[in-house]
Amino acid sequence: MSHEDEGVRAPLTHTRDVTIEALMEHFANDVMDVGEFERRVEQAHAATTSDDLKELLRDLPGAGLPVPIDGQSSVPALRRDFSVTSSANVPEREFAVALMGGTARKGHWTPARKNYVVAVMGGADLDFREAALGPGVTEVQVYTMWGGVDIVVPPGVNVETRGIAIMGGFESRGETEGPVGVDAPTIRVTGVALMGGVDVSVRHAGETKGDARRRRKLEKREKRRRLREGS
Repeated sequence: MSHEDEGVRAPLTHTRDVTIEALMEHFANDVMDVGEFERRVEQAHAATTSDDLKELLRDLPGAGLPVPIDGQSSVPALRRDFSVTSSANVPEREFAVALMGGTARKGHWTPARKNYVVAVMGGADLDFREAALGPGVTEVQVYTMWGGVDIVVPPGVNVETRGIAIMGGFESRGETEGPVGVDAPTIRVTGVALMGGVDVSVRHAGETKGDARRRRKLEKREKRRRLREGS
């Protein structure tokens, strides 16, 4: 391959990478299903011109996700779906108790500085994706026995998990989007799971557990492909 051919391929490769990143963002935001996402990614790999790649995004909503002109700008950063409120609006402590039943905190809500969650023969769900987080650290202290606690956090926040599992599980599943900002709030989960389970996961707005698993699988597949091409 001549140097001239390499010069032509480099902008096209850049545009292809940006296009695939944009498709991944739309898929994460539930704009398309997994079948449509895979079809468009295959078309992106087969594209031979920048116009072909741009056509893959033309009918998709969302400002801020266009394919840039060849050779300009880097891959757009993924959106960080969290909001922060003033510390004056944050209560000092709150309790969520599930005894042989269930309790949930989701939608638009303001978590306390210290949140205590108790689930005995029951389940508790805490979804922070639409929550107005206080600045700094939001603590979640969990105790579950013969029960389960499911905690969902949005991309872009710091997540710290330090729990003890006795005949149970205390699991935290992170994302693949890289480091978060230095000023991002922190959600710190601690506690004990006795013959029960605590699950902390990062999911985009509107994602189900199944959607998140498929997205992470597709992201890993795409990264492996890029590593192979770069070797």
